Amino acid sequence: MTTDYKPTLNLPETGFAMKASLSTREPAMVAAWQEKKLYEKIREARRGAQKFILHDGPPYANGDIHIGHAVNKILKDIIVKSKTLSGFDAPYVPGWDCHGLPIELNVEKKVGKPGEKVSAKEFRQHCRDYAQSQVEKQRTDFMRLGVLGDWFNPYLTMNYTQEADIIRVLGQIAKNGHLHKGLKPVHWCMDCGSALAEAEVEYYDKASHAVDVGFPVKDLADLAKRAGLASIDLPVDVVIWTTTPWTLPANQAVSLHPEFEYAIVAATIAGERRAIIVADALVESAVARYEAENAETLAKVTGAALEHLVLQHPFYEREVPVIVGEHVTADSGTGAVHTAPGHGQDDFVIGRKYNLLVDNPVDSQGVFLPSTPMFAGMHVNKANEPIIEALKETSRANRSLLLAHKKIQHSYPHCWRHKTPIIFRATPQWFISMVQAGLRDMAMQAIPAVQWVPDWGQARIEGMIAGRPDWCVSRQRTWGVPITLFVHKETGELHPQTAELIEQVALRVEQAGIDAWFDLPASELLGDDAKNYDKVTDTLDVWFDSGVTHTAVLKRFEGLQFPADLYLEGSDQHRGWFQSSLLASLAANGAAPYKSVLTHGFTVDGQGRKMSKSVGNVVAPQKVMQTLGADIIRLWVAATDYRGEMSVSDEILNRMSDTYRRIRNTLRFLLSNLNGFDPVQHLVKTEDMLALDRWVVDRAALLQDEIKTSYDNFQFHQIYHRLHNFCVAELGGFYLDIIKDRQYTTQPDSLARRSAQTALFHIAEAFTRWMSPVLSFTAEEIWTVLPGQRSESVFLESWYEGLAQLPENSSDVTLTRGYWDDVMAVKSAVNKEIEEARNRKEVGAGLSAEVDLYVSPERQQALAAMGDELRFVLITSAVRLQPLAEQGVLTELEGLRVKISASAHQKCARCWHYRPDVGANAAHPDICERCADNLPEGKGEVRRFA
Repeated sequence: MTTDYKPTLNLPETGFAMKASLSTREPAMVAAWQEKKLYEKIREARRGAQKFILHDGPPYANGDIHIGHAVNKILKDIIVKSKTLSGFDAPYVPGWDCHGLPIELNVEKKVGKPGEKVSAKEFRQHCRDYAQSQVEKQRTDFMRLGVLGDWFNPYLTMNYTQEADIIRVLGQIAKNGHLHKGLKPVHWCMDCGSALAEAEVEYYDKASHAVDVGFPVKDLADLAKRAGLASIDLPVDVVIWTTTPWTLPANQAVSLHPEFEYAIVAATIAGERRAIIVADALVESAVARYEAENAETLAKVTGAALEHLVLQHPFYEREVPVIVGEHVTADSGTGAVHTAPGHGQDDFVIGRKYNLLVDNPVDSQGVFLPSTPMFAGMHVNKANEPIIEALKETSRANRSLLLAHKKIQHSYPHCWRHKTPIIFRATPQWFISMVQAGLRDMAMQAIPAVQWVPDWGQARIEGMIAGRPDWCVSRQRTWGVPITLFVHKETGELHPQTAELIEQVALRVEQAGIDAWFDLPASELLGDDAKNYDKVTDTLDVWFDSGVTHTAVLKRFEGLQFPADLYLEGSDQHRGWFQSSLLASLAANGAAPYKSVLTHGFTVDGQGRKMSKSVGNVVAPQKVMQTLGADIIRLWVAATDYRGEMSVSDEILNRMSDTYRRIRNTLRFLLSNLNGFDPVQHLVKTEDMLALDRWVVDRAALLQDEIKTSYDNFQFHQIYHRLHNFCVAELGGFYLDIIKDRQYTTQPDSLARRSAQTALFHIAEAFTRWMSPVLSFTAEEIWTVLPGQRSESVFLESWYEGLAQLPENSSDVTLTRGYWDDVMAVKSAVNKEIEEARNRKEVGAGLSAEVDLYVSPERQQALAAMGDELRFVLITSAVRLQPLAEQGVLTELEGLRVKISASAHQKCARCWHYRPDVGANAAHPDICERCADNLPEGKGEVRRFA
């Protein structure tokens, strides 16, 4: 009768499930973290430690979170958790942007516009309620992603104290001389009915009317004199080219470049002999466009020589001058620019130099004012055709002033919310000036002192700051923080006590919110002087709200500090939050709000396309959490190099699941083989551990240093690859396979087994920490089943300090890294030959094989150091070292040839090795002598190396 030796083996056992069931396990863990107030306990554990402040850029409180939100929050969470592991006090206070148009639009759908069915005050309350509901919905999803933070004490830009602090920062900026009011052209969305910030403008292709329009020269004798001609007998037009015919009613001048040469060209156009003035570099293309015949150049003259030449407006009885400016180009068109200071930034700047009228005949809805001749009441989008018809019908000296017209596709600014074309429209607005008090220079000096990750971020924001116009901070909306200023009705100056008045208003807003300003009679603060002042009713740009959180949050919330160590957002925020925060902080505080800025790319699908519902390639994080689990999203975020576009699809996430299973199963092997291990009783001293076990702990120690460096450098994809490779190569491909025999077959309390368990314990302790910032749920799950006394959460821990490195310059060759690197290479070569022999049906499993190694003297001396234990490393039943000879198969390793043969011996029923001593023990005829020694009544097996 055959004896069952299974009860004598140390078989693996663990409560850590093979099947992750993340979608059901994770929500329970989130609830447990909240119930035991884990975030608060982390804060308590790190009290007094050096701080690391990652300041959260606020998402907008509107709609469900998308995969881009998930990327952003997970990256922040990885950083905060890794900094906590490094011993920092790293609080995370999440925030939300709560004011602005998108919320207004959603509320309008439900209750109507303010002033119609509801009062403005009631409308603001509906907006506040709506924003709060969106915050709660998004917060649930962010928490479900495993992000730890002060979720129930977040910052909201609509909190009364924050609204008050936003007002205070505005006051400080005004006090520092950066604020001014002016009539300037701003990006204007006709659907929003409001000015737009630079960051709210996106560029898309648009079909536009491109027209060449002649502006007749009034005094031909003056032109002839300027051009060095005796006389000019033909009518002459300076020809402009524009894609916005609707702006022609506001034209006040024609701009030329002072240094360009302009040609006076006589030609027959549409059967009429006439002359045109265009840039000399563009004559050929212009003549072709006008289908002109018999063209000849009468003279050439610089733009500067034509300055102040008087022209006739093409359809109004208005004289307009030629002016000169560096903004004019000769890349296309005519080299002459139609100039309407009320409809363009360059036009406004050059117009101010020449004291031109800033005429804006268009209202907030994009409709020409009643006082606009010929086009009153027309919407600008519908006015192009009538204006073009007017140009056709209006003739000067029997010639048409419309020389060419066609539709073209070109890049044009659009509103980021409505995706509709915007206009430039001059309106009275409040601006933070880039030059008035030196703000641009301050910013350009501050930027190089910030660490930009990736480093190209510095050049990007420098380019944007260098060329940006003044920041228009006023909006004509209902739901927003008010611009709490009083302006003198006659002089336009701010009240001389503005600083004191703003603080009084802020104190009221702290108690009642922004309604305190809208409800406030000016006389309550100004007394009889109120009759001399206008109370401003504009609201602030929401980019100002979020842009001043450096003061309203970092300086206000307990446990935070100014400046922040890190701002982290998407790459679009160089023109958004990074920039608004920098400018507002410099204007108010004279210092940058951050020490470092990290940028991540946008999410795209597996083919590199933008996420789009119409394309059907949207990956919703909610769905992924319900199916694969949040840890899979987190692993994907870490695995992807966030510096570029981040590709995500169901296929990519499923591949992540495969990698996750490899990591989980590796950890499960570690845990299952720690069965019966108590670190207090069984931990083996480093110097007593077997050489192989000391080597693998050394590898873990080196890996921990690499992982810590990668976390510090925000190189999370490197961590992913290192963890995965450690599981696949050193552990799964080498160490864990080798120790199975020792783990299962040696006596339970033997040094051989306890040494391996000690190594596994050290690795599990360290690995759980390494993975915790990324695979947070899985790390916490492992933490609960690791042997030994421990804290209630892995997130209360620091880096593991129990990893001992191999001694320097050891005289024992088996305690050197190079030795085990070589052994791994030998094992790989042997494995390859065993697989070849298996394919030839010469051997079965590896233990059925015996190996002859034909080796060089140096390699023989090294491998012989392990004696008979070399067979356990190679996982074969026997290994024989032979002098190097023309035997066996040549391998890629120098000084190594391998010969595989089937063992002729009997298989041990307990360890499955094929050994000549199977049956030698009469009491146990089915097993080898080694196994007989490892039975409970045996003397035990001694291992030194493996």
